[in-house]
Amino acid sequence: MTDPSRVALLADPPPPGAEPGQWWPPQVLLPSWLEAHANGIDLVHLHFGLESYSPEELSAAVATMRRLGLPLVYTVHDLENPQLETQEAHRAALDVVIGAADQLISLTPTVDAEVRRVFHRATTVLPHPTLLAEEAPTGTARRVTRIGVHLRDLRPNIDGVGTTATLVRAIADLRAQGAHVEGVVRMNEKVRDADAAASIELLVADTEGVAVERGPRLGDAELSAWLADLDACLLPYRHGTQSGWAELCYDLAVPVVGTRVGHMAAQHPGDYHAFAVGDPLSLERAIIDAIAPAWSTPGSPRRAVEVARRRDERREELDAVRDAHVALYRRALAAKDAA
Repeated sequence: MTDPSRVALLADPPPPGAEPGQWWPPQVLLPSWLEAHANGIDLVHLHFGLESYSPEELSAAVATMRRLGLPLVYTVHDLENPQLETQEAHRAALDVVIGAADQLISLTPTVDAEVRRVFHRATTVLPHPTLLAEEAPTGTARRVTRIGVHLRDLRPNIDGVGTTATLVRAIADLRAQGAHVEGVVRMNEKVRDADAAASIELLVADTEGVAVERGPRLGDAELSAWLADLDACLLPYRHGTQSGWAELCYDLAVPVVGTRVGHMAAQHPGDYHAFAVGDPLSLERAIIDAIAPAWSTPGSPRRAVEVARRRDERREELDAVRDAHVALYRRALAAKDAA
């Protein structure tokens, strides 16, 4: 997201004994780490990882930054934490970090409005930039409309059972009306809720038009290819704020059908078609609306044209987002110097 010619972004320090690639719990929020590295950094930009620490520990980290003269920038990704069942601890963490941050960033005007209403702080609204570093796949042409939902590892904010039950009923109704449509439900091999996974497989067993896929966690290129083969992607959230999947689907010109939670619909409103878990009719309507644009069809020339158009649009947007981050960092540093 940042411009390497203007901003030196340090890698997340790995926790002692962590597996390769693991950044949590974020070591940057440890007072001892801040003390040891204060001379090598100008500011701290926090995105995720609040659940790793108590409000008291976060307050200690903020106090250390203040004493060391390190501004704090926080991007408000999660007003509700997707990794947690209940939100009381996360809200307490937000009270500390949002209250203390020198600069706040949000991804949509609706999140900015909620932060202003709840926390009485203003944010700088910057859109989430593209998630694609390479050329985007455009999917494989097929004769049947394909609606996919990826439940991943069934983390707490994913309603795998409810979403699958609604999809099975909606696909059955659409097929009974003569639609050439199928659904695919994908899960990782390793999931957090084995009972829910078993229930999902039972819901799909012996149904026509819906299948379950189980496999290893998909890499970035594999996930993009899987999504590109869909006419629409179903998001199965029971709670949350924003969605990186909505951003990736936008890059790939894959329409999104999602639940009415958080601020996901505000990310790309023209591509977001809402439904309610437990209401198959609402899902049927959302699917019909989602697949109406000609560019929704995988492997079609219209999809390829739309992907290319969005790629150009998002590259320009990325430059603007980088410029905005640099300007925001400079404001934070100038305020520190003036204090």
